[in-house]
Amino acid sequence: MPEHTQTGHSPDEDPVVRRRRQVERWTLLANRVGYLLLALAIALFVIAFAIGFSPAMATLVIVSLVLSFLLLAPSIVLGYAVKAADREDAERGL
Repeated sequence: MPEHTQTGHSPDEDPVVRRRRQVERWTLLANRVGYLLLALAIALFVIAFAIGFSPAMATLVIVSLVLSFLLLAPSIVLGYAVKAADREDAERGL
């Protein structure tokens, strides 16, 4: 017999849990892309440092950094929120 939450839905059909899993997937993707962009910015900075900074290299470094921060800041916060909600559900036995 499927276990039911307070909303009367099984955990697999619960719209809140389903939405939480969707947010978790998007935050994981945003984390991966954000850290990849951060690594790219660091690599570009090292290359620019070795061969000499040009306006194009400086622009690429800054754009990579800004994009990584725009992805990482909300995805890290949302990732912690999903984990906290899961932990709270587990503590309440849901």
